Amino acid sequence: MGSGGVSVVGAAEGDPAELDAVDSPTVQAQRGDGEAVAGYQRAADRPAVAEEKEPVQAAPVWADQTGDVVKAPHSGKNRQLECDQAGFAEIDLVSHSGNSGEGEFAYTLNLTDIHTGWTESRGLLGKGQEGVRQALEEIQNGLPFELLGLDSDNGSEFINWHLQGWCKQRKIQLTRGRPYKKDDNAHIEQKNWTHVRKLMGWERYDSRAAVEAMNDLYRHELRLWLNLYLPSVKLVKKVRVGSKVRRVYDAPQTPLERVMASASAHPDQIAALKKLRASLDPFQLGKVIERKIEGIYAMANRRHSPQAMQKKREQSGPKTKISPRPGCGKDARKASLEIAPRFPLSHSHGDGSKLHP
Repeated sequence: MGSGGVSVVGAAEGDPAELDAVDSPTVQAQRGDGEAVAGYQRAADRPAVAEEKEPVQAAPVWADQTGDVVKAPHSGKNRQLECDQAGFAEIDLVSHSGNSGEGEFAYTLNLTDIHTGWTESRGLLGKGQEGVRQALEEIQNGLPFELLGLDSDNGSEFINWHLQGWCKQRKIQLTRGRPYKKDDNAHIEQKNWTHVRKLMGWERYDSRAAVEAMNDLYRHELRLWLNLYLPSVKLVKKVRVGSKVRRVYDAPQTPLERVMASASAHPDQIAALKKLRASLDPFQLGKVIERKIEGIYAMANRRHSPQAMQKKREQSGPKTKISPRPGCGKDARKASLEIAPRFPLSHSHGDGSKLHP
């Protein structure tokens, strides 16, 4: 099976991608407040050039109708240590395009809470702005705590007036990470792999039936199994010992247990989840997840899937390279480093025997 089963193990929340950002020199002092300002605006700490004129542009996406710029509450460094309450989440999309980005295909909208590790997923056909907003609204209604903030990357599916207006109406803080800095969203990048990619694989899903089957899994068994039974450890502190950084973690806990200890949890939903956890069998739940993933995998478009492309290459055999002449195009650098076999080296005879002094 392409998914490799549901052998997901507990991990340190956001740890793999976060370490590089923490141990690298901080650039916060260099960026100042200009990071939340559109690129065409003059930075406040740069002296004005004589006769410099501000270009007339439309209001940036990250400013509301009154011109107030949305500023990120976290710098990206030690975000997990700074976030001490449930409700601030990171979001991202995981593509299910296989080996081809042509046409419309499925995405998984992934949301994870930084403090508790609670994760929700929804399948989408395409990444339209309104579809993303509707999926987020459905996820918000099912969370056992109040959603206070969303942090995303710079994709157009998140940077738009639909989502900005929706968050403003519900008093949700909407922020973004720096371009090309995946460490700013380390927690969701980790969940993209452990909670989505390891289960759904790299296949292409481009039918509505496949998306509905994915949502049937996301809304029921997988959601319960990951949040009620799968424990993980959280970073407590970092201690520098010489040139190394020693990380200290707390005891493993499930996302539900961390939500129960949070002050922003909804008591009614927590009581229902505790009762549900006591009535379910995690081993039976795992079998149902395996069966549903097999059904989803059968709906993959094999024409654009990695296995089909590899099989096609094996059947067609090695490709014949067509070039106008040696040393042209992409082969220019390679050809410049090669010595034609018909020309003997200066320190050898034509038959290959070496010259003696």
